Amino acid sequence: MKPELTRNEMPPVERDLRARAAQLLQGAGLLHGNLFELEKVCGHPTCKCARGERHQVLHLHRRRGGKLHQLYIPRYLEEKVRRWVEQDHELREILGQLSDLVWEQVRSMKTRKKSE
Repeated sequence: MKPELTRNEMPPVERDLRARAAQLLQGAGLLHGNLFELEKVCGHPTCKCARGERHQVLHLHRRRGGKLHQLYIPRYLEEKVRRWVEQDHELREILGQLSDLVWEQVRSMKTRKKSE
């Protein structure tokens, strides 16, 4: 499929957004969902949580098929998973901005067509 515009014909803001999206897609990973830090009690009688100092745990939440899914993220994966989730959020924001640009292009084309 041939693109409607070459890179040189695109507005600079669109070129920049597309370049950043391509970088994110070529990166290590994208992970859709939201991270939640929770406090947990493990139940061991000699643990600090038995004295009221709860454990901090990280969960990833996402919806699939109308159901909420939750995944515990162990500490050794926390940094990597946070980066993947941030990259997914950034890509979704970029796609929204690109969609807004095309929205405005369509509005502009409609207005020009009416005035012709």
